[in-house]
Amino acid sequence: MVNYYVRRTARVFATIFLVASLTFGLIRLLPGGPFTQLRATLLRQGVPAEEVDARIANLQNIRPDAPLYEQYANYMLSLAQGNLGESIALNEPVVAIIAKAAPWTIFVVLVSTVLVFVVGIFLGSLQAYWEGSKFDQVLSGISISLMSVPFYVVAVILLYVFAYQFGWLPTAGTVGTSVERELSVPFLLSALEHSILPIVSYTLGAIGGQALAMRGNSIQVLGNDYVQVARLRGLSDRRIATRYVARNAILPMYTGFLLLLGFRLGGTVILEQIFSYTGLGYYLFSSLTSNDYPLMMGTFLVITVALVLGVYVADLTYSKIDPRISAGDSDEAY
Repeated sequence: MVNYYVRRTARVFATIFLVASLTFGLIRLLPGGPFTQLRATLLRQGVPAEEVDARIANLQNIRPDAPLYEQYANYMLSLAQGNLGESIALNEPVVAIIAKAAPWTIFVVLVSTVLVFVVGIFLGSLQAYWEGSKFDQVLSGISISLMSVPFYVVAVILLYVFAYQFGWLPTAGTVGTSVERELSVPFLLSALEHSILPIVSYTLGAIGGQALAMRGNSIQVLGNDYVQVARLRGLSDRRIATRYVARNAILPMYTGFLLLLGFRLGGTVILEQIFSYTGLGYYLFSSLTSNDYPLMMGTFLVITVALVLGVYVADLTYSKIDPRISAGDSDEAY
């Protein structure tokens, strides 16, 4: 058991190390290489070459004229110290930008994913209970339709209808421009108002698949022998539905819930750009368009690490949620 946890933890650190190394390499494969445009601009402005190198070294924590292996070592050492460099476009430390942006993204992703999970389980359970009925057929059709529509299409439609046409909700931002950014009732209400459309867009885009998955799991559980035995024992339908069916149907979806949290962080690149919602995805897209390499590397690394940690937590805790699976055997299951 202990060896299993040690192996899984070691894999997490190894994966993060490989992701950081891959990020370092991919950025340097981009056309022109990092900071080429910035160097040319500074030189045209008459800045001495030594000062240009010093500025670039301060931005990315590595000397641009150093050998590649030395740049790599300095980059990894800076990462270990929590230093991601300084944003070229915003002139702020990347860590500070991520610290300001991450709570907004985490809020939208967490709330929308929980809604998808809870509502999907509820609808899927009802469909399984009334399998083959008109209600099941209609809800299955709606679920399939929602699955076929990308979340960004839903986002554009909701933005056009509720923000531009009716003016009920704001079109951009995380809070109102006239609201002070401090913990208060007006701040919380404004933040909630600005997050409604992103949350609803992200929820509707995934709720259909979750409902169908829960429906299939529930139908499979309903056919098991222990459910028939529970009925023969005279247990109430409510107890059978909650203690036997729902509990066992939810278990296979637990891992998917944690993985969904990580994967949906990556989807915020499109979602936050549509709503101009200044989270991690918004800054990642902005860094791509402005060639802001430090910010690009930092946000990409944070999103990737979140996915890795989601897999890690799911792997370690699944055996605790489902006693039928031991930690030692789950390694082969994944």
